[in-house]
Amino acid sequence: MSNYTQIKLYALLLAALLFLTAQPASATKRVALVLGNATYQNAPLLPNPANDAGAIAATLRAAGFDVVDSRLNLAAMDMKRALRDFADQARDADIALVYYAGHGIEIDGTNYLIPTDARLERDTDIYDEAFSLDRVLMAIEPARQLRVVIVDACRNNPFADTMKRTVASRSISRGLARVEPTVSNTLIAFAAKAGLTALDGNSQNSPYAAALVKYIAKPGLDLRRAFGFVRDDVLQATGNRQEPYVYGSLGGEDVALVPAPKAVEPTPAAANPQSEVRRDYELALQLNNKAALGAFLTQHPDGYYASLAKLQLNQIEAEEARVAATEKARQAQQQQARLASEGALRAEQEKAAADLKAAEDARIAAERTKLAAQQQAADAERNRTTSEGSISAALTRNKAAVDNTTVSPTPAAVAAQSDTDTKVAALSAGPQQADPARADIPQADLARSVQSELSRVGCFTSAVDGEWNAASQRSLSLFNRHAGTKFDTKLASLDALDAIKLKSSRVCPLVCERGYKANGDQCSKITCAEGSFLNDDNECERRRGKKPVANRNTGERPARADRPARERFAPAAEAPAPRRQATAKGSSGSIYCDQHICRQVNRGCRLEYRGGGGPGGNTGNVEVCN
Repeated sequence: MSNYTQIKLYALLLAALLFLTAQPASATKRVALVLGNATYQNAPLLPNPANDAGAIAATLRAAGFDVVDSRLNLAAMDMKRALRDFADQARDADIALVYYAGHGIEIDGTNYLIPTDARLERDTDIYDEAFSLDRVLMAIEPARQLRVVIVDACRNNPFADTMKRTVASRSISRGLARVEPTVSNTLIAFAAKAGLTALDGNSQNSPYAAALVKYIAKPGLDLRRAFGFVRDDVLQATGNRQEPYVYGSLGGEDVALVPAPKAVEPTPAAANPQSEVRRDYELALQLNNKAALGAFLTQHPDGYYASLAKLQLNQIEAEEARVAATEKARQAQQQQARLASEGALRAEQEKAAADLKAAEDARIAAERTKLAAQQQAADAERNRTTSEGSISAALTRNKAAVDNTTVSPTPAAVAAQSDTDTKVAALSAGPQQADPARADIPQADLARSVQSELSRVGCFTSAVDGEWNAASQRSLSLFNRHAGTKFDTKLASLDALDAIKLKSSRVCPLVCERGYKANGDQCSKITCAEGSFLNDDNECERRRGKKPVANRNTGERPARADRPARERFAPAAEAPAPRRQATAKGSSGSIYCDQHICRQVNRGCRLEYRGGGGPGGNTGNVEVCN
């Protein structure tokens, strides 16, 4: 093949490719089948289905549906033919919709649509004379994107009184039954909730059909929201007696039967000559790393945004230097601690201490440099945002003048541009280098940082508000005492902030109120065991019982005040101890008892009373023998 032939072939292929890419994308194909059954031969006539079907068909045609097949008053054979023809239409469609208005019946949980010639003398006739909702779903299943079935048939069963039941347990309910589609991106909308009936209303269309016409074909309206608006209108029109319901689910994107019109992009009033540079800078600023900012500076090495990028790059490099200096100081501190624990030579320990001091000084300098660079970058970015906002406002106010290229720029625009040029000239000279010995940090921000670090090490318990008050001064004084430092407590300083940041754990001891004790970094309540109490030293102490008091006469009973109430009112006398009885020979018949034994008085003896007496008492009766 010659070179000329190859070039010609390539040209033809390129032309064909350009022709194909120039063709508009194929639009979404939408097909609909609208059925309305009103004149039933063996059931009462319905007033609205024909009007409702006509209104829905007109709405879909006006919305630009490719096919709208509308049929009224179909017998069983005609209804079967309509479903079969529509299944052919749905095979190459993206969206397929079926609307049915008429009678419907639910038997054993299955919903059926009733043709106009159905008799339904027995419950089993439903399988021969009606069409299940599954048959309708099967007809629209081939659609590629969306399948919708709208059933306006939730009316009372007109055959309920005459239909014979072949099985007593067969369920025939009012309204239609709940259904869950098995194919994704399929919605089934009922005019009323499962088990309830719909109303025909008093107008030309039913409340449900009137609401559908209002919302179903609204351009750009998501189908789920459209059915939601339909529900609200029907509830309001029927006094909350009829609530439409939708079964099935869709994905996260909006799905509308009628796409929203394409918005016309407004022509910009005036193009900013640095808009592309600004867009590149803002992208690099979002990434916020050295690689992105370096790439931006390579592409745009000079100018206003290049100076801003250099400030941002200085901030990142200062942060990296601070991290490296902090790590070096940490390693030096660990080295010093290791040498001290191992008992190294004094010279080695002194060298380690000197290294630690140098590392600390470098870390403090890096911290100051980082804070200064951060402040400079923040100020520059804030000034940029303010100046660009002023320019944008000026351009908006003078839109008419900018559109006319023969008109000179307005004074406001010239002033705004001059202000921008001044900032560009100031920044183009190069970013100012941060002075390590000085950092322009607002005193309130510095105080807030010191308060936050003091709180971390347990020396500050008040609110971190940036006010260096008496509480903050006491906290820094407490840190000085426990950390061995001598910082001035009257003002917050960078040196104090750096020293506090070096402490990785608590410095000030945790002080708890009475009744609480320190438990790590928290105060926990002290709970004393039963029989103990919390003493003045904030410790649990066992409660001591009362010591027994010895009585002068151990045989006496306790005082009346010391006895319990029950014992206090008991009889005072004690029961006498049982005594043994002895029988003496030749007794006189009298009985004599002392505190040990009872016996008969000896013959020839008598008893005399000499005072006292009583069981266990003093003398009483004594035996006298002459």
